[in-house]
Amino acid sequence: MRYTIQKAAVIGSGVMGSGIAAHLANIGIPVFLLDIVPNALTEAEKAKGYTLEDKAVRNRFSQSALKKLLKQKPAPLTSKKSLALIEAGNLEDDLERMKEADWIIEVVTERLDIKKSVFEKVERFRRPGTIVSSNTSGISIEAMAEGRSEDFRKHFLGTHFFNPPRYLKLLEVIPTADTDPDVTSFMKQFGEDVLGKGVVLAKDTPNFIGNRIGTYGLLVTVREMMKGGYTVGEVDSVTGPVIGRPKSATFRTLDVVGIDTFVHVANNVYEKTEGEEKEVFKVPSFMHKLVENGWLGSKTGKGFYEKKGKEIYELNPETLEYGERTKMKAASLEAARQAKGTANKIKTIVYADDRAGQLLWNILAPCLVYSAELSGVIADDILAIDQAMKWGFGWKFGPFETWDAIGVEKSVQKMEQDGLQVPGWVKGMLEKGFTSFYKEENGAVSYYDNGAYKPVPANPKEINLKTLKTQGKVLKENAGASLIDIGDGVLLLEFHSKSNAIGLDILQMINYAVDEAENHYKGIVIGNQGKNFCVGANLALMLMEAQDDNIFELDMVVRQFQNTMMKIKYSQKPVVAAPFAMTLGGGAEVCLHTAHIQAASETYMGLVETGVGLLPGGGGNKELYIKHLKNIPEGVQFDLQNVVNKVFETIAMAKVSTSAEEARESGFLDRTDGVSFNQDHLIYDAKQAVLRLADAGYKPPVREKVPVTGESGYAALLLGAQQLHLSGYISDYDLEIAKKIAFVLSGGKVPFGTKVDEQYLLDLEREAFLSLIAQPKTQQRMQHMLLKGKPLRN
Repeated sequence: MRYTIQKAAVIGSGVMGSGIAAHLANIGIPVFLLDIVPNALTEAEKAKGYTLEDKAVRNRFSQSALKKLLKQKPAPLTSKKSLALIEAGNLEDDLERMKEADWIIEVVTERLDIKKSVFEKVERFRRPGTIVSSNTSGISIEAMAEGRSEDFRKHFLGTHFFNPPRYLKLLEVIPTADTDPDVTSFMKQFGEDVLGKGVVLAKDTPNFIGNRIGTYGLLVTVREMMKGGYTVGEVDSVTGPVIGRPKSATFRTLDVVGIDTFVHVANNVYEKTEGEEKEVFKVPSFMHKLVENGWLGSKTGKGFYEKKGKEIYELNPETLEYGERTKMKAASLEAARQAKGTANKIKTIVYADDRAGQLLWNILAPCLVYSAELSGVIADDILAIDQAMKWGFGWKFGPFETWDAIGVEKSVQKMEQDGLQVPGWVKGMLEKGFTSFYKEENGAVSYYDNGAYKPVPANPKEINLKTLKTQGKVLKENAGASLIDIGDGVLLLEFHSKSNAIGLDILQMINYAVDEAENHYKGIVIGNQGKNFCVGANLALMLMEAQDDNIFELDMVVRQFQNTMMKIKYSQKPVVAAPFAMTLGGGAEVCLHTAHIQAASETYMGLVETGVGLLPGGGGNKELYIKHLKNIPEGVQFDLQNVVNKVFETIAMAKVSTSAEEARESGFLDRTDGVSFNQDHLIYDAKQAVLRLADAGYKPPVREKVPVTGESGYAALLLGAQQLHLSGYISDYDLEIAKKIAFVLSGGKVPFGTKVDEQYLLDLEREAFLSLIAQPKTQQRMQHMLLKGKPLRN
C-alpha cells in the first residue's frame, strides 16, 4: 500500500505536542491539535461570562498552546505564518476530525493507562489504514497496542521525537511485532525526506536507544563526581566540547532537559531492570531533593547551576548550596586543547594519570561496555546506537566511534584490568583480527556486525563531499576552496577556509569554476559541509590592509569581489547556492547573486557589515534591493520608497533571519527559491535545481537598469535614521554608517525614479565601503569583532 501524509492530528498540546505540531506546520502539513476539555473555569473566563460549554473554554488548552508557540525560545516555528496551519480543538467535540488525518500522533502524559484510553477513542474515529503513533520517551509500544484491532496494530508504532522537535535531528521509530513492515519503511523514509530527521529503528525496550544510553551515561557521571570528589564545574570542563560533546556538557544539559524529566526517565528504566544495571539507574538522593525543592533547572532558574544577574553559580551536591563556578585544572586537559582532532583530544585525556584522565576513563569505560552489552537488545546494530547518540545528544562520536578513537585493543586490556566485564562479542571481534568497529576504504565507511563489516547505508539523497574527495573527484583546489565533480555534469564549489571566510583564493576559484562550467558542465552548486556556509569576507586581511593604509590594495580587492559576484549572476550556466546555518555578509552576497538559492531550513542569513563599521561591499546592497523589486508581481502598483525603506532597515540594523522562511520574508530568498528540511540532502537538492534549470534551457538574466529614489529618497532614509539616533537606538557612528547605506541604496545625487545601471550602484557601494574602512572607529569595530567575537558599539 502506498502511504501519503497530507494532514495530521496531534493529541496533547503540551510543550512536546505543540512542538511536533509546529514542526509539521513548518513543513507545510496542516495539523489538528487536540487536548482534553477543562473541567473548571479560570477567573479570567468567569470575568468574561463564559460557561464550560463555550468553545473558547473547551479549546482552552490547545488554543493556549498556540499562543505559547509564538513566545517560546528557541522559536518552534520557522515563520509566524506557519501557525495558520495548526487548528486547535478538543478530544470531545473534534474527534470526528480525526477521519481527515493521515497520521495521528499521541503526545499525552507518560502513563500507560491514559495512553490506552486515548487510543480507544482514536480507534473509534480513525479511517482504516491511517498511521497512528505514540511519541512516548520510553513506555512499551506493544503494551499500548494491546486490545486494539488488527488494522490499528498493523498501522501503529512509536515515533519518538527529541525536544525541541524543530532543532534536534533524532527521530526514533519503534515498530511492534504487529506493525506492517511497509508502515515502518514508509515512516523511516518520510522521517528523513519530509521531516528532515535522522531516523533510527529502535527495539521496544525501556527508553529505547538514546535515552537508555544517555541516561546511563549521565548517572555514571554523577556517581563518579560524588565518588571522586569532583565539582559540577570540573565535570563539565571535561565532558563538553573537548571530547566532542555539546557546550552544555553534563550538568547544563540536565538543567536544560529538566531535572524532574530526567528523574522520570531514569525511574522508567530502574523499574524495568535488575541487578547492577538497576543500581546504576537509581537516582541519587540529592537529585530527588532538588526535585522536591522545585530546583528543576532552566525552567525554574536553578538546578545544577543558578543564574543571579550576569553571574552563574554552581551547586555543591553535598550541601545543596551554590558557590563560585569551578574549572578542572589538569595537564591532560591543557594538552588535549592543543591536540588536533576530537579523537586525539579524547585519547590525550582518557589515558592520562591525572584528575581529568581518571574522571573521563571512569565515565567512558562503563558507558562503552554498557553500549556493547545492549547492541542487539535496544537496536539491531552498533550503527543505530552511534547515530542515536550523535543525532539526539549532539555527540560528535557515538559510543563505538569513541571506542575506536581511544583504541579498542588498548582500552579492552585496561577495562579488564579494572575488573569490567567486556562483552564476548567485542573480544571475539578482536580475536578474529578486527581491531576497530568501523573501517574506511576509498571513502566508503563500513561497520562491524556479526563477524563481518557491512557498508553504512545512506539515503540516495546524501552526497558526502569527503567521500567524493577520497574518490579523486576534485578538479582543482587551493587553500580556500575546492572544485568537485558531483556527477551528472554538475560542479560543486566548496569553501574550506577558516570559518569559510571569503578571501582572494575563494574569489579566484569562483572565477575558474564559472569558466569551467560555461565550457564543459551544466552548472555549479556553491555549498559545503562545514559548521556554517560562510560568515563573510576575510576580516583580518581587510583590517591589516586598512591599518597599513593600503586603500589602493583594498580598492582592488573590493572590485574583484564585486566583479566575481557579477560573474556568478551573469554566468551562462546556472549557479545555485546551498546555504545553511550562518550565512552572513559576503556569504549572503554570494547567495544573492546566484540563479537559485536552495537553503537549509535552518539558515541564518543577513548582511551584518554594520556590526564591524562597514556596509556590504560585494554588491549586497544592490542585489537585495533588486531582489525586493523582482518579488513584486508584475502589474502591481508599489511605492519605490517603501521598498528602499525595507532594504535599508534590513541592512542598517544588520538583521539576521532565524530560518530560511524568515530569510524569504526579509527578501533574501524569493518565491521560487527552495528550502531543504534535511540538511544532509541539501547538496543533492541544490544539484537537482541546477539540472532543472539546465534542462529548461537556462539563460542568464538580462541586464536591466534599476530605478532608484535619488536625493529625495536619501532625505527620507536619513530622517528615519536620525529619529533612531535621537531615540538612543543607534550611536553617533551608527548614524554615519547609516548615511552611507542610505546614499548607496537611494542611488546618490539623482532625481527620484532615475534608472541607473548596476555598475553605477556598485561604484557607489565601493566608494562608501572604502571611506568607512579608512575610519579609526571602523577599524576599532573590526578589531573588537576579531578579538571578542561580538560587535562593538563605539
